[in-house]
Amino acid sequence: MNYGQVLTAMITPFDHNGEVDFNATKNLVNYLIANGSDGLVINGTTGESPTLTTEEKVDLFKYVVQIVNGRVPVIAGTGSNNTKASISLTSLAEEAGVDGIMLVTPYYNKPSQEGMYQHFKAIAETTSLPVMLYNIPGRSSVNMSVETIVRLSQIDNIVSIKEASGDLDAMAEIISKTPNDFSVYSGDDALTLPLLAIGGTGIISVSSHIIGNEMQEMINKFKEGDVTGAASLHRNLLPIMKAMFAAPNPTPVKAALNMRGIPVGDVRLPLIPLNKEEKIALQATLQTSNLVEVS
Repeated sequence: MNYGQVLTAMITPFDHNGEVDFNATKNLVNYLIANGSDGLVINGTTGESPTLTTEEKVDLFKYVVQIVNGRVPVIAGTGSNNTKASISLTSLAEEAGVDGIMLVTPYYNKPSQEGMYQHFKAIAETTSLPVMLYNIPGRSSVNMSVETIVRLSQIDNIVSIKEASGDLDAMAEIISKTPNDFSVYSGDDALTLPLLAIGGTGIISVSSHIIGNEMQEMINKFKEGDVTGAASLHRNLLPIMKAMFAAPNPTPVKAALNMRGIPVGDVRLPLIPLNKEEKIALQATLQTSNLVEVS
């Protein structure tokens, strides 16, 4: 299943009291759709899902679906390390009208490959929605093997994966061994172009909050055969991509949006806002790339 080539792993805006800011969410959704996002992934790590209550998550699903109004696909992060809880949240997401769900590898409890297979299979069997797997060993402490991913791809509604292992060899093998309509997205902004080169579908991006149009341009150049132009854009965009992860995600991207006049508030504890030196460094990078005005 192809949701588009640039999907944004959307941050969750908070107000000055640390509550979900729905007005800012509306503005952000419209901004992202107008600036290079083919789809939105909500309630992922970038959306600070570990700090959101179930009620907040469901309210966010309903609200974003309403604001998007069918313009782009909305994929809801409903995965956790608790299979029963994931099934429950998936059901609520389906009722909210999302277009698909994303299921992260179970973190902390470190299941076996067979445990992961049974976890994802159990959730997929309870929903009619298309399922995107999410492999991110750097956060979950478990790496889903190529064999497990290929096996899961045989389940009818498991149609896609966000691969954030950084292992291009594994990604190439996944692309080779899964059905032709199984889509493979990079979970690392800097691997967008390398993944496309081996047959991947696109990127689920954090940086696209800031450089969505530029990432679209890079991908389009590559697909049109202008590999040199795409590579040049890739190199130019790398400093921005790196800056978005200079502190725990999504702290830098929220700061960058605020600097660009798109108010989204700060992060929730246990994350903390950028300190003065980090803000100066981020602003300098944005200014160098002409993404904010020099003050």
